[in-house]
Amino acid sequence: MKITQLIATLITIGMFASCCNAPNQQVKPVQYAKGTFGYDLAILSEKDSVIVLKNGDAQVLVSPKYQGKVFTSTAQGLSGNSAGWINYKALDADKLATHINAYGGEDRMWLGPEGGQFSIFFKPGDKMVFDNWQTPAGLDSEPWSLGAHDSVSVSMGKEMSLQNFSGTKFEVALSRKVTLLSNSDLTKSLGITLNKEIKWVGFESSNTLKNRGTESWTKEKGTINIWMLAMLTPSPSGVVAIPYIQGDEKELGKVATTNYFGEIPADRIKVEKGILYFKVDGKHRSKLGLSDKRATNFAGSYDAEHQMLTILQFTKPTKNEGYINQLWEIQKEPFKGDVINSYNDGPLADGTQMGPFYEIESSSPAAFLAPNESLTHSQQIYHFVGKESLLDNIAQKILGVSITQVKTAFAK
Repeated sequence: MKITQLIATLITIGMFASCCNAPNQQVKPVQYAKGTFGYDLAILSEKDSVIVLKNGDAQVLVSPKYQGKVFTSTAQGLSGNSAGWINYKALDADKLATHINAYGGEDRMWLGPEGGQFSIFFKPGDKMVFDNWQTPAGLDSEPWSLGAHDSVSVSMGKEMSLQNFSGTKFEVALSRKVTLLSNSDLTKSLGITLNKEIKWVGFESSNTLKNRGTESWTKEKGTINIWMLAMLTPSPSGVVAIPYIQGDEKELGKVATTNYFGEIPADRIKVEKGILYFKVDGKHRSKLGLSDKRATNFAGSYDAEHQMLTILQFTKPTKNEGYINQLWEIQKEPFKGDVINSYNDGPLADGTQMGPFYEIESSSPAAFLAPNESLTHSQQIYHFVGKESLLDNIAQKILGVSITQVKTAFAK
């Protein structure tokens, strides 16, 4: 390498390091390939004083301005694959969009319910159709406050006022802490020790919802819940694999709700021996969900193109007062909703498309909170990159299925 090239490289690295340690500084765009962590970091550094949590090549990009979300992460440094999906068009827009400003992000904190008589996305009396659907500003476009942060963790928060479809008002305080996970955290959480050839990144988001009002949240007037969404970059061969609790449908109900946006085609979903497989290539809009009786506290996906295994782990209390139903309809059982969801993006009827991306989602139970009470829902997202033979051990231990089974679930 020439001396001038070396100096330029060192300057670039220094600028990224300053971005990590001083959130008010920004970096100039640099030439990293689209799809890499370095590319996304350069773009977002122009928009916000981002926080980068870092331990060697494992890096996590967090944005207080964009609703405290983790935008993306990497296991392989600046030139490595960027796991989260980011909507560059939304970031470049000169004005806020109606309905939703979908900036993307692989770990964002939302609240439910989205639909039903207790929805916080529809005004009282409005018909539950897309033209009337509106994401609360505190979850969509308003910045969050930045709290304590260091090289491996950052805390953020937001206060907001909400009203549901039934007219109930909520005074809410949200807070979350994002922490980059270590090898010891990995062993403690998943009970695995990695082969040194595997590159990995993992982070935890601990998300707290507090009732800062003067009235309790009840089943009669409605309540809310924590709803975590991971927007991830799809690949042509991408497959989500979700373990489920096996048993009689008369006792446990159907394995999954599969008609959120019309019934999922048979060649895109497969249920077999305790594993639900879902094709997530970003080419067909569809969504599924598992109930409390069927869901475990794990879900995963495999991207054969990048040889990346993703694992989502989350808190699922054994005792709860129900999970919130998100369907856009007046519901007979508003507190019998899903714990885990997965969404595959695809073209709308008019041919337009937001993504492509796919999602793995987890939800807390319904939050029946008295004044000053709070509820916390935590989740960990891991990305493992390496030879399939090495990743296979992780998949079998955590998901109960081999990499080959996931990869070939929809093979013709």
